[in-house]
Amino acid sequence: MKPIRLPEPPGSPKSTGGVPDIFEGGVYGIIRRAVIIGNGFPASENQSIGLVRALGLSEKQTFYRVTRPTGGVNEWLHWLPVSVHKRLYYIISRIYRYSRFLIATRANKLLPQPRENGGGIGLSSVLEADVKNIVRMAKETFEKDGPLLVVASGRDTISIASSIKRLASENVFVVQIQHPRSHLDRFDMVITPQHDYYPLTPHAQEQVPRFLRKWITPQEPPNEHVVLTVGALHQVDSAALRSAANAWHDEFAPLPKPLLVVNIGGPTRYCRYSTDLAKQLSASLHNVLTSCGSVRISFSRRTPEKISNMIIKELGTHPKIYIWDGEEPNPHMGHLAWADAFIVTADSVSMLSEACSTGKPVYVIGAEHCTWKFVEFHKKLRERGLVRPFTGLEDMSESWSYPPLSDTAEAANQVHKAIAERGWRLRP
Repeated sequence: MKPIRLPEPPGSPKSTGGVPDIFEGGVYGIIRRAVIIGNGFPASENQSIGLVRALGLSEKQTFYRVTRPTGGVNEWLHWLPVSVHKRLYYIISRIYRYSRFLIATRANKLLPQPRENGGGIGLSSVLEADVKNIVRMAKETFEKDGPLLVVASGRDTISIASSIKRLASENVFVVQIQHPRSHLDRFDMVITPQHDYYPLTPHAQEQVPRFLRKWITPQEPPNEHVVLTVGALHQVDSAALRSAANAWHDEFAPLPKPLLVVNIGGPTRYCRYSTDLAKQLSASLHNVLTSCGSVRISFSRRTPEKISNMIIKELGTHPKIYIWDGEEPNPHMGHLAWADAFIVTADSVSMLSEACSTGKPVYVIGAEHCTWKFVEFHKKLRERGLVRPFTGLEDMSESWSYPPLSDTAEAANQVHKAIAERGWRLRP
């Protein structure tokens, strides 16, 4: 709906072209709320939450999640698009139930039926991302509450977010985080790391057989819909660090300095390693302990047990070292606020992005195990002076710094500009 211009009373001064705020698009042009669509993976969902926080809408957000059926045959179906996966599982479960019903009838008793959608592990309580419900809400509340900002991240959210854009394009502004691989015009904006375009580089093209190149995405350079970042978006900003510094003061302030924080992830498709990296890390940490006041080590959810066990065995008894046992509360934000330096395994874009947002020394271990686009990611970090390789020869009492990585704030600025170009604006 277009803004209404009332006639000026007789004798009023001539208009200078400005329109009173209540008529400048009215409520219809002001985004006051956000919908986040998650995929169940913390690192991915953290990106959406971080962007909404940077836009000032974290107190006015609604969280939805795309869930997949789990267990049994579903572990073999995760490579399918989530909508296809659910339809196929529905058919399989119907056939399974019918066959079991026949068997039970012949035996004159009914057998227990499998629970759908992960009900056995609590997924039934998750607010499911339903396109029809979100579209209905966006349309029905538009005149009262204005446009809706939709932020989604991850492969499983692509079809949901693009459908919302298609069905309610006049009522929503849709941001997709992480590259959707094709048809970028399905979204108002795509926010993705620069290394997602690594397949277009000459070096990448040399690594792919010619007959396979047309299947490697993306196939075109970024267009006007795309905002490029160095790393992942997150929730770590100066306000969050100040809050964490206060919250964790009693635990971290008394620790001997410098405080070295070690974040250990786990092997991935593009960074493959095993206990060899754990042995290298343990040996190198022993070498730098003399220049450390204290060391805090934490593992991610992806860390294999054999790696964490080896680290605990090698380092767990040293008086300077504390290894977080995984019990709540999670000290991660306290580590970011109080650490003097970080060592991070090369596999985690999220952990490296967060550490580099502090402006403190960040050392990377295991980059030589990375391939494909992760090589490009680590190259960008080194070129900007954000990280250095961890060799075990460092003096941890010597500090160095750099302009903190500010991908989330910069992406939020681009969202503001794109919304303004549409004639809307954000008002937290």
